[in-house]
Amino acid sequence: MRSHPGAVGILLFFILLGGGARYAIGSIYGRGEAIKLVDTLASSGLYLGSASATASATILALMLTITSMIRRLDADFDDDVWRRVNRVAQVATISLMASLALLLALVFPVGEFEELPSDWFIWLYNVLFAITVMVIALLAMTVALLYTTIRDVISKITPTDDV
Repeated sequence: MRSHPGAVGILLFFILLGGGARYAIGSIYGRGEAIKLVDTLASSGLYLGSASATASATILALMLTITSMIRRLDADFDDDVWRRVNRVAQVATISLMASLALLLALVFPVGEFEELPSDWFIWLYNVLFAITVMVIALLAMTVALLYTTIRDVISKITPTDDV
């Protein structure tokens, strides 16, 4: 990832933003608070997880298209372009898997586990929040990598140097 400092910067920015949001929420002191926060996170997390999974799967499909397009063009593409395409596919795959993990974690009926220790709900909230932040950060990183890859491909096939 040394060759993609902007994308790594975006990933770190969103992780820090999520950490700041978690810090702003503050400490969770009781089971009731934790269950309420998990329910709130679950309602928005389902939309986020499904949207991120859809976006990541679409990006992967489009990366297949771009590899086909690059192979058919007469322009010479260096190894860096292929590495960028590969990196976008890797990060999109990780983003898709994180989205699926988030969706899976959110389908459990949280309020119905009465015999679990109170701390369990606090840990569950923290884990769900962390996965949510990672899904957002990975999707943002994927978009940044995708932009630089598309910019490189366009600069190779454009007859002028204006790109």
